[in-house]
Amino acid sequence: MSRALIFANGDFSNPGVTRSIVRSDDVIIAADAGARHALAIGVIPSVIIGDLDSLTDAEVRYFADMEVSILRFPPAKNETDLELALLHALRAGHNPIVIVGAFGGRLDQTLGNIALISNPDAGQVDIRLDDGLTEAFFVTGKARIEGAAGDTVSFIPWGGPVKGVSTDCLAYPLNNDTLFPYSTRSVSNQMLAETASVSLKSGLLLCIHIRKI
Repeated sequence: MSRALIFANGDFSNPGVTRSIVRSDDVIIAADAGARHALAIGVIPSVIIGDLDSLTDAEVRYFADMEVSILRFPPAKNETDLELALLHALRAGHNPIVIVGAFGGRLDQTLGNIALISNPDAGQVDIRLDDGLTEAFFVTGKARIEGAAGDTVSFIPWGGPVKGVSTDCLAYPLNNDTLFPYSTRSVSNQMLAETASVSLKSGLLLCIHIRKI
């Protein structure tokens, strides 16, 4: 199944770096004014989802004239626009799913966006927040981290202790260790090669990978 790239309406401070992660065969989905971010780097969404309160009427008409599908929801809803866009991508069967523009701005929204990708109903779908500089994703068993020597990698236990954590090709290795959410032990590690790995026996671990650009 094709990869979906969802544009959220968060911080978009380095469009050039974000443009570097776009692939020619990506399916582009925009959450409300994320459509504006997509347009800023030269890509047109196939669908715009949300209450559209962050887009002007002229912008909505502009995208509609380009035959972009517009899925408008009422402002009084239980989900954020990004959650609606993610659910749309999951229902369409996309895998992996990459969300850009989900960092920065309001702290509550940033934390909400991170929590969103921990949804257990996503099953085996690889969902990541990634703006080209920083990527964030959850690990439940094992994962590879693709980057470069010198990149920063942090692990944050999510929802409770994470047991049996082991790493490879990181400057400060972990070997069957337990990480606790109230400790910063696993923050600001460093990659020693282009690929590093992490595995765990139980729990949910947030991996934040900051590329050395």
